[in-house]
Amino acid sequence: MSKIVTPYKNTNKGKKEQVTEMFDNVSKEYDFLNRVLTFGLDINWRKKVVKIVAENKAKNILDIATGTGDLAINLAKIKDAKITGLDISNGMLSIAKEKVKKKNLQDKIKLILGDSEKLPFNDNQFDAITVGYGVRNFENLDKGLQEIYRVLKPNGVFVVLETSQPTTFPMKQLFQFYSKYVIPTVGGLFSKDKKAYNYLPESAANFPYGKAFNNILIKNGFINAQDIPVTFGISSIYVAKKN
Repeated sequence: MSKIVTPYKNTNKGKKEQVTEMFDNVSKEYDFLNRVLTFGLDINWRKKVVKIVAENKAKNILDIATGTGDLAINLAKIKDAKITGLDISNGMLSIAKEKVKKKNLQDKIKLILGDSEKLPFNDNQFDAITVGYGVRNFENLDKGLQEIYRVLKPNGVFVVLETSQPTTFPMKQLFQFYSKYVIPTVGGLFSKDKKAYNYLPESAANFPYGKAFNNILIKNGFINAQDIPVTFGISSIYVAKKN
């Protein structure tokens, strides 16, 4: 990452504390803005993640940075799967709990408050671990990935869905314009925290993507790391395994 990007300036709080505050602030409008700003494409991207996890025959699954629970709820469609959703924001988890209860999935999904860089789980516990739009919010990326590696079973699969950057004309230019002007403007209109929707595209633009992120996964012990761009590279799905 070329620089450390945080939601708020002129504060002594660390990134982790700022990210927690930010997601608490935007939790109520997060789902609505996510659908609007991705034109609903994020729904299909999550389905692709679930398909990869299902193909790896995972049953005990951890969803880190579970947020409002969309990916966890989708993962619960996998037969006989048990999902643990972890997030650092109480505000986001409160929305997730409402959704899980409404869908009557309490027996399949357990939601807990926790820190991705200090996971409250045993070594080699999960068949699969997913992170949807969360790794770029880690305060210490290497530490977070090392914790994920620790609690993943040998031969377990790690799947990340994260914003990336299109590289070809004209999508590259269109996406840069959209990220710089449209996301902050629309986010600012509907969100109580305008700074959040400046941080989200800025953090995405500064996060390593494609082969650069694959290399970070390999550095932290993962094998067979690959990236799968979706929708012209607006986002990417990363798949890696634990030896």
